Amino acid sequence: MVNDTTRLLGLDGLAVTGVEQAGDGTPVVHLATVDEQARCCPRCGQRAWRVKEWTTTRPRDLPVAGRAPRLRWRKPRWRCDNRDCERGSFTEQVSEVPARARLTRRLRRSAGTAVADAGRTVVQSARDHQVSWPVVSAAFRAHAAEVLPAEPGPVKVLGIDEVRRGKPRWVFDEQDGPWSTTADRWHVGFVDLSGGQGLLAQVEGRTTASVVGWLAARPAAWRHAVQAVAIDMCTVFKAAIRAVLPQATIVVDHFHMVQLANAAVTEVRRRVTMTQRGRRGRKQDREWQLRNRLTRSAARMRAEHVDTLVDDLTDLPAAIGQPILAAWNAREDLLDLLAIARTNRNRAEISKLLGRFYQRCATSDLSEIHRLATTTETWWPQILAFIQTGITNAGSEGTNRVIKTVARDAYGFRNPDNQRLRTRCATTRRTRGHLHPA
Repeated sequence: MVNDTTRLLGLDGLAVTGVEQAGDGTPVVHLATVDEQARCCPRCGQRAWRVKEWTTTRPRDLPVAGRAPRLRWRKPRWRCDNRDCERGSFTEQVSEVPARARLTRRLRRSAGTAVADAGRTVVQSARDHQVSWPVVSAAFRAHAAEVLPAEPGPVKVLGIDEVRRGKPRWVFDEQDGPWSTTADRWHVGFVDLSGGQGLLAQVEGRTTASVVGWLAARPAAWRHAVQAVAIDMCTVFKAAIRAVLPQATIVVDHFHMVQLANAAVTEVRRRVTMTQRGRRGRKQDREWQLRNRLTRSAARMRAEHVDTLVDDLTDLPAAIGQPILAAWNAREDLLDLLAIARTNRNRAEISKLLGRFYQRCATSDLSEIHRLATTTETWWPQILAFIQTGITNAGSEGTNRVIKTVARDAYGFRNPDNQRLRTRCATTRRTRGHLHPA
């Protein structure tokens, strides 16, 4: 009974006995069972010989040649002759069309794969496959359970970063009195920065206990394999790493230091404008016109533009121009120090650039620059690790961008577990071979 139409349909265990066209032009495909195992009782496994009745099921399937066929599977209901079996009768079923199934398994797999691997939302996949939202959601969870590993593989460089999720929620305990958190606004993600595993997991809550709990749950061999951990300047992450991964080198990349330095320059500019002019900056103020250029690295600017910037700050009133120029020079000294990462400079050159930055901050009376120097001194071992190794937390920041994009496309998530599952699938698509143009 295996013919060309059966091969085109591709449902294992079923053969096409005829095809007709409905009034609206939709093909109606009539099916029959060719799998002999379908006659065996699903409970006891004994082969059946007596037919109780005949029935016709209409499972829905994927489109064939651009058209969605209407399947008509005529099959018998068999009697189980095993007296010890609790099941008196059963209908035939095959791997792609289980008993009492209204959808073929490949239709469910296609709907779940579209969400996990193609980046579609559940609503979009449900519309494309003409099924309901719960069907696609269940198919996605089943597909994710198959493709995502239960335990992450070995990691040499680990990235830890937090991402905001919605609003916090609290509940009041009438017996004990204090409020307790039921939904935290922060999720902490663990990212493989050295391999291609992407997002390894997420935990709710930006606390030392939550980070320690996930790291401590990993096998000892996995923890010992971690050589470096890239974080932002968060003491919560630092304490957790020191408690669970004492052998790992903590690295703070240049992104957060440059961000702090730019913020210091902006604070100085706003403060002196408010102090000297008695108002916020306006478009006619030259220091306000230079606000974007002040946060741009001099190494990325043409020499004449740098000279113009310095001249403009010098021409401003001394009470406004000199503090801004001093803050900008201190920031440039810090950027020069961070720029030697991955250049294999010796400790003497690193110390020279660090001393120049500290000297600039010490000779200034700006509190914003003093705070920047204090932060640099506090995190200097981790900053030095970045200069020596070149390890950054860019992978974690990129993962956070994907997490926010997925949440924005879904118009938010009510279930944190579903959100974590969606983000893990989205951030591991490249590893699973779904983002390669080839």
